[in-house]
Amino acid sequence: MIQIKTAHEIELMRAAGLVVAGALAAVRAEVRARVTTAELDAVAEDHIRSAGAVPSFLGYHGFTGTICASVNDEVVHGIPAAGRALAEGDNISIDCGAILSGWHGDSAITVTVGEPSASDAALIAATERSMWAGLAKAVAGGRLTDISSAVEDSITAEPHRYGIVDHYGGHGIGTEMHQDPHVLNYGRPGRGPKLVPGLALAIEPMVTVGDPSTVELEDGWTVVTEDGSRAAHFEHTVAITPEGPWVLTAEDGGVAGLAPFGITPRT
Repeated sequence: MIQIKTAHEIELMRAAGLVVAGALAAVRAEVRARVTTAELDAVAEDHIRSAGAVPSFLGYHGFTGTICASVNDEVVHGIPAAGRALAEGDNISIDCGAILSGWHGDSAITVTVGEPSASDAALIAATERSMWAGLAKAVAGGRLTDISSAVEDSITAEPHRYGIVDHYGGHGIGTEMHQDPHVLNYGRPGRGPKLVPGLALAIEPMVTVGDPSTVELEDGWTVVTEDGSRAAHFEHTVAITPEGPWVLTAEDGGVAGLAPFGITPRT
C-alpha cells in the first residue's frame, strides 16, 4: 500500500528528518582514523534518544545497530562493530533512521577518513549528484520512474563508467521505514505510480567504481561488491508537496542541493 500523508503528517516527518540530519552531522564529526564503527553507532544513538526519538534500525528484523556502517567495498547494511576501526583513506557509508511521534526519517552519506583519493572523491561526488537529480524529479504530476531515470542519467553522464547496484534502492516511507513503492535507481521515465502531494520517498542511489554485482555476507546483512571495488551510497527522505519537493532530512530542506535544478523548496 502506498501511504499518502496529510500536510500535518508531513510536518511530523520533517521533525523526524531533522533528528536524522542532526545524528548524521554528529557522526560525521567523529569520523577519523582509529575510531570504531561501534563508537560511531553510539554517537548516533545518543543523539537520536536525546532528541526524544527512537532509532529506526536498532532491532529491525534483528539488526543490532543504530546506523548501517558500510566501509569501502561494503555497499549497504554494514553492522557496527567494536572490532572494526577505520583507517586513513577508508570510505564509510553511514545510513541512519529515526522515529519521532510515530513517523520515520531515513538518510545516508558517504565520507572519507582523511583526504580522499581522486577516484574516491569522484565516486562520492557522482553518487551524491545522482541523488539530487532524482530528488529534483519528486514533483507532483510526474511518475515514479522519472526519479529512477534521472538518477541513472546522472550516473551514466559521468566520465567514468560507474556501476548502478541492482535490486537495492529507495522506498516509500512514513509510519513504517519501508513502504511501497520500491524506487529503483535506473529505468525509463514516465512509468509507475503517479507522484502526488503527500507521498514521501527515500531516494538512495548506490554506485560502484567497478562491476555493480553484489553478494551478501554470511552475517545476513552486509552487502559487498562482488569484485571488491569501492561503493558509495547517499540517501534523503523527500516529500512531494504542491509547491515541489521538500527534502525532509536536509537541514535546509534541500535548498542547496536543488538549486542547480532551478528548484526552491520549503525550508
